[in-house]
Amino acid sequence: MHKFSRTEKLIGSESLAVLAASKVAVFGVGGVGSFAVEALARAGVGCLMLVDFDEVCVTNINRQIPALHSTVGRPKVEVMKERIADINPQAEVIAIKQFYSPENWTGFFVTPWDFIVDAVDTVKAKVDLIYRAKQLNIPVISSMGAGNRLEPYSLRVADISETRGCPLARIVRAELRKLGINSGLPVVFSPDSPLKPSSSPEPGQEATANTNAAVQGIKRKVHFPGSISFVPSVAGLLMAAYVVNHLISPKKEIKQQL
Repeated sequence: MHKFSRTEKLIGSESLAVLAASKVAVFGVGGVGSFAVEALARAGVGCLMLVDFDEVCVTNINRQIPALHSTVGRPKVEVMKERIADINPQAEVIAIKQFYSPENWTGFFVTPWDFIVDAVDTVKAKVDLIYRAKQLNIPVISSMGAGNRLEPYSLRVADISETRGCPLARIVRAELRKLGINSGLPVVFSPDSPLKPSSSPEPGQEATANTNAAVQGIKRKVHFPGSISFVPSVAGLLMAAYVVNHLISPKKEIKQQL
């Protein structure tokens, strides 16, 4: 018996070996990305690159795996790297405390990635990351809006062209069309309209992907979306499920019906 015995019983030794040899880059390890990372590590993915500039804030504790009172102020990628080492010491983890941007994209693609998980929360970075992955023929899955939602039941995987009801997906679709990308991008999204958050601003925070400021890449203090423990986490787990199933069966189309 070994730590992946139950996984091996489900997918077989050959698929387990495929996962151990796979390299996955995760951009953004917050409420969505941290759960995707954890699931990928526990599934046996052998190499993970974690990219996130942020440090743990007390307001992250309600929904992010690296966020504990004991980790406040520490880089999220470093906390997650330590956690993965305790899950699977054989895994290679590259932790990069840095923003992804169109200006620095080349440094993130030195390794030939088998899959990219986009869980960043600024539209400019998200769209560019997707574009670069497409140009390099690297499979990518992207998270749409998980904030201001209280029910995870409608979250699903679909092509970007089939999304509806999600303000972030609408913006990303429009930006990708300008780059000639109309379809062929799996995303996790909810067709339900987001709830209206409280009007109280969260001090010291910056614009996120569901704001007009984020579309332009502008940083300024704005009202932040509300969040809860069980919506971003479900989105992250759906992303990890898609990645793992693709890695072990790349020719299988994985798609939920709208």
